[in-house]
Order: sequence, then C-alpha cells, then structure tokens
Amino acid sequence: MTVLLAYIRTPEGDAALAVAITEASRRETRAVVVNVTRPAAEVDSPVSAEQNLDAVAARFAEAGVPVEVRQLPAGTDPADGVIAVATETGPDVVVIGLRRRTAVGKLIVGSTSQQILLGVDAPVLAVKAAAR
Repeated sequence: MTVLLAYIRTPEGDAALAVAITEASRRETRAVVVNVTRPAAEVDSPVSAEQNLDAVAARFAEAGVPVEVRQLPAGTDPADGVIAVATETGPDVVVIGLRRRTAVGKLIVGSTSQQILLGVDAPVLAVKAAAR
C-alpha cells in the first residue's frame, strides 16, 4: 500500500502534506512524495528545494511513516510526472493540493490538478488550504 503526495511548497501543498501524513499513518503504509522543481521566479524563499524536501521527509519520519521522495527534473510537466510515478507505484490514494480559484479561473481547462484527477487510476484526495 502506498500514499502518493504531489507536493510543491505552497499553502495548498503544505495542507496536502498534512493530510498525506494522516492518510499514510491511518493506513499504516508508506508514502511517496513527488516534487517538480518550480522556476526560480515562482519561489518566494531562498530555501533550496533539497532542504525543503528534507523537511517534508522529516515530517513523515516524525509520524513514523516510511517515505520515498522523488525530485523530478526542472522542466518536467508536473501532471505528467505525477501520473508517471502513480503508474509506476500503484498508490492506494493520490493526495494533491488545490488552489482557490476565481469564477473565471474555474473555466480554465488543463490545470495540473485536473490532469492528475483524470490521468491516474487511483482515488485522488484533493485538499484545500485553510482560508486566509
């Protein structure tokens, strides 16, 4: 059994991280974290992706959940990367974070979340961050 977490360092990603830890603990299973490096222009902190993913792995370890972290190369389409890892690992559930969107934003087709929802053969648990 596996819980697959599609993770980026955002409030939504951190909310999904908390839920993935809970799900893996509840299911008494391991977790696989998938991260795609975002362009430097989108990163709001000098903390490196490696340091951030070490902190993510530490959160799973603190909860007693075995974890494997996969850092996909920059330029990889995030949805394609998550779908490929899901196909390889056969997770019981995929956990993703969802951004709040405006009414106009909801009309946009082809979002990463939508591609993952449609592209994996496992249930997808979509998590929103707490309202700010």
